[in-house]
Amino acid sequence: MDLATAAGIFMGWGLVIGAIIMGGDPGAFVDIPSLLITFGGSMAVTMASNPLPRMKLLPQLLKSAFFTKSHDMLEVLNLMIRFAERARREGLLALEDEAAGIEDPFIKKGIQLVVDGTDPELVRNILDAEISFLEERHRSNRSVFEVWGEMAPAFGMLGTLIGLIQMLGHLDDPNALGPGMAVALITTFYGSFIANAFALPIAKKLAVRTEEEIIAKEMVVEGVLAIQAGENPRIVEEKLKVYLPPAVRAIYEESKKKESGEAA
Repeated sequence: MDLATAAGIFMGWGLVIGAIIMGGDPGAFVDIPSLLITFGGSMAVTMASNPLPRMKLLPQLLKSAFFTKSHDMLEVLNLMIRFAERARREGLLALEDEAAGIEDPFIKKGIQLVVDGTDPELVRNILDAEISFLEERHRSNRSVFEVWGEMAPAFGMLGTLIGLIQMLGHLDDPNALGPGMAVALITTFYGSFIANAFALPIAKKLAVRTEEEIIAKEMVVEGVLAIQAGENPRIVEEKLKVYLPPAVRAIYEESKKKESGEAA
């Protein structure tokens, strides 16, 4: 599980619920009609705004936000260096058996294109097209949560207007105005809570996942083309290190120093 996602979501929920409980009357925040308007209404409009196959991906998208691990850039770097070293020693055709054992379909495709003798420009175009379609597909998928985050506050306001209209119908009873106003405002609370404590954070995390995956794939493209060009593994390493975040690069450099010290 991604601890940042889980901790952030549940901490936000816990703080809000804790503040409500400390206020002394949690029951005042429970109103089924308001929940139906905000949750049910915003979900209905989200379904209307997205095709059904995309809506069916909701469990998978939530799983990606909460459970998908960040891409191991060091693993990709070491894999590309290993390929470069073997290609330097034995030639590009020697990578074919290694490509068969690679789980990542993107890396496998890149290596296979190189082994097949595909023109470097065509290799780049094919892999870049894969990245572009992946980015567009991910953007479309996370729009489910973005639309939900936009619609929930709108339906919260709609519920508030409904409550105010109903309240104004009982102006002859002053004792009903206070409770009526409270119920009217609950829908705004529900809408804001759904958007800011769930839908929009999930959409943002999915966007981060996409950015991480794209950087990893761009790193693979650069590595594959460098291997195809027959560049020295040391040059390949230097080219690909620029894709590492500073903290990860520092860890990598430290590990290389230790390996050099042990070898000496």
